[in-house]
Amino acid sequence: MKKFYNIILLLTTLGLLWSCQEEDQLVLQQPDSFTLNVPKYASGIYDLQNMETIEFTTSQPDYGFTAATIYSVAISLNQDFSNFVELPGEYTLAKFNVPAEDIALAIMELHGVEEESEYPTDAHPLYVRLKSVLNDKNDGEVVSNIITLPKVKGYFALDPMVMPEEMYIIGNVAGDWSWDNATVMIPVWGSEGKFWAMQYLGQTADGVNAEIKFNIAKDWDGNEFGFEGTAINQNGGTADIGASDSEGNIGIGNPGWYIVVVTTTINGRDYEYAVDFLPPHVHLQGETAAGNWGTTDAVYRFAVPELSLGANAEFISPPFTNNGEIRASIQLPGQEWWHTEFLVFDGIFVPRATGDDQERVTGNAGQRLYINFTERTGKTQ
Repeated sequence: MKKFYNIILLLTTLGLLWSCQEEDQLVLQQPDSFTLNVPKYASGIYDLQNMETIEFTTSQPDYGFTAATIYSVAISLNQDFSNFVELPGEYTLAKFNVPAEDIALAIMELHGVEEESEYPTDAHPLYVRLKSVLNDKNDGEVVSNIITLPKVKGYFALDPMVMPEEMYIIGNVAGDWSWDNATVMIPVWGSEGKFWAMQYLGQTADGVNAEIKFNIAKDWDGNEFGFEGTAINQNGGTADIGASDSEGNIGIGNPGWYIVVVTTTINGRDYEYAVDFLPPHVHLQGETAAGNWGTTDAVYRFAVPELSLGANAEFISPPFTNNGEIRASIQLPGQEWWHTEFLVFDGIFVPRATGDDQERVTGNAGQRLYINFTERTGKTQ
């Protein structure tokens, strides 16, 4: 009998535990709204050009349990939020600071002005609300009440200018004037806005000399640049490249292989470009160059293909002097050799560009490195 009672007690206890577990299960409730608090100093003037942030506080939406909530901010010039802009940034605390610059840029978009003279100079009401979600799938999405900041003074704010991250070459022999076939220039390590490419600037099948242009996008968007307004260094080594204005393009008077370098600077709201044409010198480095690092010695220089072989010809290194790691690079004035180094992995030319130190590839004494800069391929044999 005693064992029977123990079994009953055990079953009763398990039932109670199961019941408690069911009661403790989290059930997501979908709230209708939540509260964005009016800032303490909302009655004052928010002069966005002379402040860094605006502080907001909120109460977490009632999801039925304490959750890690993600908030985002939207603003409008209309109390009914018929037209609004969501600000960049997300916040996970109930008290957070929004950059005044982000608000000013969003107000610019709402006003839709393009000239500084058109921008309203008086302070005006600004309406703010929050959106809350629980994850990147927008589960539990809900918006807050709308609050009013009665006096917000914006300014003619513009996104900060940043250096381009991409650069392309197009031309009659460089892509046949098709952006789909344009040369993708390689960023120089540690030098924002600076790019290089080993470029065939020979002649077309009809015997016409090369002509090129550049752009930061693969598009005829009005930002492409050529001869006019571009600082061009024509000293490509032993001879002047003979650059000329060919209907806005950079015409190449002396066909050849050249290292083409584009250097970008920012002047106000504009990009300014300098283009250098350098001799097509590529060098082995390190162990396969008798332990020489940063060398530009002609002994370790790749043979430049004859122009008659066309754009798909290979640059061929001298024989490796030793067994060891293969390293190769071009050399730009004022840069370390490894800022423009490259390797070959599984037949693919891979420049270091702005990345970290590359994986290592080894070779044997007597082998050579072959590079097709146009097709971005290579091999060791």
